[in-house]
Amino acid sequence: MNPVDYLRMLRLAAPETIVTVTMLVVLAADLTVLRGKSIATRFQFGAFLAVLGCAAAAVFAFTRREQVDLLGGILIVDPGTDFIKVALLALTIFTILISTGGKFTDHVGEYLSLILLGTIGLMFLVSAGDLLMIFISLELASLTLYILTAFNKRDARSGEAALKYFLFGGMSAAFLLFGFSLLYGLSGSTNLTEVARQLAGKSHDPLVLVALVMTVIGFGFKVAAVPFHLWAPDAYEGAPTPSAAFIGAGSKVASFFILAKILSVGFAGAEGSAVLHGYLAGWTPVVALVAALSMVLGNLTAIVQTNVKRLLAYSAIAHAGYMLLGVLSNTPASRSALMFYVVTYGLTVIGAFGVVTVVEEATGGAALKNFAGLSRRCPALALCLLVFLLSLGGIPPLAGFIGKFFLFSAAVAAEPRDLGLLWLVILAIAMSAVSFYYYLRILKQAYVLDAAADAPAIKAPPLTLVALVALAALVILLGCVPGLLTRFL
Repeated sequence: MNPVDYLRMLRLAAPETIVTVTMLVVLAADLTVLRGKSIATRFQFGAFLAVLGCAAAAVFAFTRREQVDLLGGILIVDPGTDFIKVALLALTIFTILISTGGKFTDHVGEYLSLILLGTIGLMFLVSAGDLLMIFISLELASLTLYILTAFNKRDARSGEAALKYFLFGGMSAAFLLFGFSLLYGLSGSTNLTEVARQLAGKSHDPLVLVALVMTVIGFGFKVAAVPFHLWAPDAYEGAPTPSAAFIGAGSKVASFFILAKILSVGFAGAEGSAVLHGYLAGWTPVVALVAALSMVLGNLTAIVQTNVKRLLAYSAIAHAGYMLLGVLSNTPASRSALMFYVVTYGLTVIGAFGVVTVVEEATGGAALKNFAGLSRRCPALALCLLVFLLSLGGIPPLAGFIGKFFLFSAAVAAEPRDLGLLWLVILAIAMSAVSFYYYLRILKQAYVLDAAADAPAIKAPPLTLVALVALAALVILLGCVPGLLTRFL
């Protein structure tokens, strides 16, 4: 490859390059200029640099209009992937802003750099159309998430959660790599389109079915779908709360985007059918089963939780089940609905964890009782929490309701003749109703019950409060005017 081609590759990967340079600048500034300053000062200055770099990368990705497939799927640039990158960068910016009031680490530069490094991995992941590039990008993102989970060295639970996350992540990587190796052996290519072409007509080949199951298992771990969810509650509870927000938001967006691409492109022709009275072997019945289990177990187990971070973890498992509806419907409309859902869910869950971050810093815990009287102790924070939880529950006119409406409608429309996926949509609606109960348990603490007489005051750091208000406004705006987002999908 001549130098001109390398320059072209660098230009196509400009958003990732900008974030990489930003990461190095943040780390260098923290180790030199900010050395000896207070943690709050280092966080604020480092956050300013990180947000500036992410914003520049987002503007570049949003304004370019190119459609390029470089080196057989190693790097795919098109308006769709660029928009998902913009969404990932926006989620990263909000994660950084809710981190600024944290006191969980003295290693500010390293923490911010790891968030940016994880974002780079996720951005490369959504641009990949090659099995090898998908695996490398996924592991780059995963390794940073393991470290971010263990970043609170003052809490033993953080290290324990990271170890569990790492062990489950290692197993998922092994399953995924085994499935990819079978696909390569069967097709002689790592390009998704070429894999689908070579496997055409072989959908019932035992090795293809094994590769399919291994791939679903590998990504099932990544998105915390049942029965591959066991790491999620401990990781969410033990990790620093902003890290848990990033795990629950950014990784969900990229993982579901690439999972839908692998199944719809790489396994084209091996869909089968999940229709209630017309079952056919393939990947849709496997995904339908995982979706149903995730919705039921996630929602029912969340009911008995007393720690809000753990409750949100089981809520994330349930939402993974809803999102899988968009994958198994396998139509352009369902994929657009899926992307709308994961982006708005990411904004909402970062906001919810942002509120938990403030409460945890002020009260020393994230149990339900720590939220008692929040509407009197910090009205703005309680109002933001109200918006986020009602959106997660699917109350109109918030973004969560519109996301579920789009997703469920697309699932029903995928089999219009006999409404074959209606059974799964009915289950999803029923489980959404169940979720109101445990979301309202948190709001009852915040709005109905009174705090203890000796309960400390709660004051949100200015940057965090600005980020939470902006997130709440976005959740309301995207619920009232969803076209602001759907026009790009």
